[in-house]
Amino acid sequence: MMKTFTFFTFWRISITLLLLHFTAPTYAATAKDPAYEEIDWVQLMPTDDLAALLSPPDNLANIADGSAQDSIEALSNSSTADDATRRFQQALTSVRVIKEFDNKAIKIPGYMVPLVTDGQQNVTEFFIVPYFGACLHMPPPPPNQMIYGKLKEGFKLDGLTEAFWFEGTIHIQTTDTETGMSAYGMTIDNIQIFE
Repeated sequence: MMKTFTFFTFWRISITLLLLHFTAPTYAATAKDPAYEEIDWVQLMPTDDLAALLSPPDNLANIADGSAQDSIEALSNSSTADDATRRFQQALTSVRVIKEFDNKAIKIPGYMVPLVTDGQQNVTEFFIVPYFGACLHMPPPPPNQMIYGKLKEGFKLDGLTEAFWFEGTIHIQTTDTETGMSAYGMTIDNIQIFE
């Protein structure tokens, strides 16, 4: 029987994936292009947002899956929330960015979450996210951990589990869709298989 995942179960899985991503060794591409600065996802998030996400309030561990308290709305509306809980909730939905990255040529690894496809099923609009399953099988990462991309020509995506290197110019841009919200956008120059 398949387990029904609820908000805090998804949150726990998401934080675990973020931790694994942030503590995993960085793998260099076979050829480095000096025109693009290779960055990690954690660099796009203010350090106090990261600290809040890595130090969740103790009371979250006591929330039963599927209960009335098991949602982002319940966390937001809680009148008994302490400062740590409020700060954690803010970090989950943070659109705060690192302004030094605005209009910077970067290279970042990630996964593609399709938003729009053309007549040939090529992806033309998408989110770039730090781990597989984000936005599709679990709640989206914080907006400052998502990048919106758009391609006129489209991109043939063979599988959602495929990781890529994305090269291009990042800019500060909030994009809000039914799938999620990003605090960054990127003019895509190249997409390569992550090796």
